[in-house]
Amino acid sequence: MPVTFAWKMESVLTITRRRLPWRMTRESPEARQRRREQLRDFLRACRARVAPGDVGMVTAGRRRTPGLRREEVAVLAGVGVSWYTWLEQGRDINVSAEVLDAVGRALRLTEPERAHLYLLAGLNPPRAAEGPGAEVTPELRRLLDAWTPRPAILRDSRWNLLAVNEATRAVFGYDDLDHNCLVSFFTNARYRGMHVQWDAVAPAVVAAFRADAGHAPGDPEFGRLVDDLSSVSPEFAELWARHQVGAPVQAVKAVRHPAAGDLFFEMTTLTVADRPDWHLELYNPLPGTGDRLAKVVVSDPG
Repeated sequence: MPVTFAWKMESVLTITRRRLPWRMTRESPEARQRRREQLRDFLRACRARVAPGDVGMVTAGRRRTPGLRREEVAVLAGVGVSWYTWLEQGRDINVSAEVLDAVGRALRLTEPERAHLYLLAGLNPPRAAEGPGAEVTPELRRLLDAWTPRPAILRDSRWNLLAVNEATRAVFGYDDLDHNCLVSFFTNARYRGMHVQWDAVAPAVVAAFRADAGHAPGDPEFGRLVDDLSSVSPEFAELWARHQVGAPVQAVKAVRHPAAGDLFFEMTTLTVADRPDWHLELYNPLPGTGDRLAKVVVSDPG
């Protein structure tokens, strides 16, 4: 029998977030030279594979250069020919995220290639933007379903619920009205009552959320969520004021289910490779929990 939640949020938060491209940590002269050589080879290869016609350029006669010329890339990116030449040569010049993005568009780079360009240019790549059109892929949904009868949750870095499997619904009582893990953790009395060690776990939960927020200092949605939650949860406000930062919670989670009694899980948080702002929480039952868990999920499929 699932636990039902009375509290609900009105909408899923979908503001795009983006991390600033801070310069990479100090490197040795040898490592810097290797990086610049790789940047040179990478840009040349990308330039060679883009035909002028691919980007709307009209050419006449035969061309000795495969793909685009340096000056053509510079025009498409809106930068000086000399500056782009120096970039491709791996010279020690200042680069910005905006200019790298422009070069990436001119060379028609994919998202992984764009991130690679950032790294070779000496900047940390921005995190993948999360837009309102982002959808959970069928592959991820199949992965969640395959984890049944063990609970599995897919959430974003703001802890918005993206998808859950039927075991999560049966064990934790999540339903379509629940949108944010952090909000439910602090504001839903029934959900709080399920956690055998709520007081002990709460500081680690807030510390992990602060770590996620720290990756996107310019994202106003984190601030709105913190302000809204602080206004209705004194416990959250007090813990947030401690400024503690922690890694994703990797611990034993004890849940008091109304029909099955106390259930104990090892929780592991993984990051989705092509969506670094999405996190997969997997719950593995400890000995003694598995049999009772299977009965709960089978008898109450959601």
